Amino acid sequence: MAIIVDATTKLVVQGLTGREGRFHGLRNKAYGTDLVAGVTPGKGGSDVEGVPIFDTVAEAVSDTRANTSMVFVPPPFAADAILEAYDAGIDTIITITEGIPAMDMARAVGYIRGQGGAGSAEAQNGRATLIGPNCPGVISPGKANVGIIPSEVCEAGPIGLVSRSGTLVYQIVHELSQKNLGQSTCVGIGGDPIPGSDFIDVLSKFNADGQTELVVMVGEIGGDDEERAAEWIEDNMTKPVVAYIAGFTAPPGKRMGHAGAIISGSRGTAQAKAEALEAAGVRVGRNPTEVAELVVEARGS
Repeated sequence: MAIIVDATTKLVVQGLTGREGRFHGLRNKAYGTDLVAGVTPGKGGSDVEGVPIFDTVAEAVSDTRANTSMVFVPPPFAADAILEAYDAGIDTIITITEGIPAMDMARAVGYIRGQGGAGSAEAQNGRATLIGPNCPGVISPGKANVGIIPSEVCEAGPIGLVSRSGTLVYQIVHELSQKNLGQSTCVGIGGDPIPGSDFIDVLSKFNADGQTELVVMVGEIGGDDEERAAEWIEDNMTKPVVAYIAGFTAPPGKRMGHAGAIISGSRGTAQAKAEALEAAGVRVGRNPTEVAELVVEARGS
């Protein structure tokens, strides 16, 4: 088993005819992901290396039964692309685009999640799962890769990973694989202030997944997502969780990389997040190498 993407994934790439969409879409296809279509308005009837291009997502779904979309659409149009995919019946929407205006994402996330709202502690109320924006995507090693995560560092196995940071997905997955700790699914949820899915959404999926034995959660400074996740873990999680928080040396009041990565006073600091997680029984590594070592210890291997 795996979560979000697997061997049943039938992928349509919105923006497959663009440079980045083409490069990563075809890379996903080469990995073994079932890339069935691309969508670019006005280019319907053409193809990209044999992959048919449609004018709309609805046409792509009708002709290919696509169930997953990867959004590589420029920021001004990306939120509308997300809504188009949802209205066409797509079950999983993975948005790689960065720089989408926050108000556009508020509209899209609110529409898809319904009354739960972005960042709510409840499971998503909408029919579809939305991952991103500004994220590296999702890979279930040996089954499917949708996004820009380098499959070369991944191995199939029982460790789930969810991260706000894209780069740290790669680094920590590499550390795990070096210790023969394969992954069930690796999920980059993105670091924007209005995400389609938060830690709790993904942790709940891992908690229900038969393949996943332990979850690595990678947070960073800013906001209170990690603190809310700590409360949920303490009350609901039945599997061990190991965590890492980026930003222990970040100066207060300065945004560090992601739009959501900013601290004010003592709120949103790495130390405060680590303390909340540790109080919930989560072991928190102080560097990526230590995270992999803690996973080994937690599994008794």
